Amino acid sequence: MEKTEINGYPHVAYQRDIYKLDEVEKRSLEFHDWLDTRRTVRDISDKPISKKVIENLIMAGSTAPSGAHKQPWTFCAISNSELKKEIRKAAEKEEYDSYHGRMSERWLNDLKPIGTDWNKPFIEEAPWIIIVFKRVYEMIDEEKHNNYYVNESVGIACGMIISAIHKAGLVTLTHTPSPMNFLTKILERPDNERPYLLLPIGYPKDEVYVPDLKRKELDEVAVFYE
Repeated sequence: MEKTEINGYPHVAYQRDIYKLDEVEKRSLEFHDWLDTRRTVRDISDKPISKKVIENLIMAGSTAPSGAHKQPWTFCAISNSELKKEIRKAAEKEEYDSYHGRMSERWLNDLKPIGTDWNKPFIEEAPWIIIVFKRVYEMIDEEKHNNYYVNESVGIACGMIISAIHKAGLVTLTHTPSPMNFLTKILERPDNERPYLLLPIGYPKDEVYVPDLKRKELDEVAVFYE
C-alpha cells in the first residue's frame, strides 16, 4: 500500500471500488430498501449468540468517525445472567418512576401507539446486551485531556453498530433508562465514562409483532438547495 507523510504524520493511499453513476444510484437504493426493513424489536429470543458475533458487531461500530479520531467509546458486552438480572432490576426501577410521574402526559400519549411500559424483560432474555459508554476525557500522565464531539461521535458509532446488527440478521432496540448512573456503579466503570445507550442483541422470538408505524417521506425530512 502506497504511503506518504503529511505534516510529518504517516498517511496511506485511500483505495476502494468506484462505480459509475447508474450503479451508485442502484446501490444506494438497494441499501435504503434493505435498511428500511430494520425495526425496533422488544421480543428477543434467548437463543445463544456467539461471543465472536458480538466482537464483530463492536468492531463494526468502532469504525465510526470521531472527533480527532479519539474514538471516545467503550462497549461493555454482557452475557452473565446474574449481571443482566441486576441491570434489569435497576433499569425497571428508573423506568417505573418515569412512567409514574417523571414523564409528561403528552409523552405518555405519544408512547401509546408503540406499546411500551416500564417492564424491560429483554434485558434478561437477550443472550447479550451491549452498554455503550461515552468517554468524556482521558487521563494521560495524571492530566485530564477532554475528548472532542463526544456525543456526536458515540451517536454515529451506535448507528453503525445498529446497522451491523441488522446486517447479521439479528434484532435490537435502543434503551435509555433515565437516569442511567446505576450502570456506572454496577459495571464499575471509571469516572471518565458516562452511560449512553443499552442495546439488547439476539434473534427475534418465533412470533413477533411490531407497531405499524410509517416513516416520514423524503419531503418531510430533507430540504434541497440546488
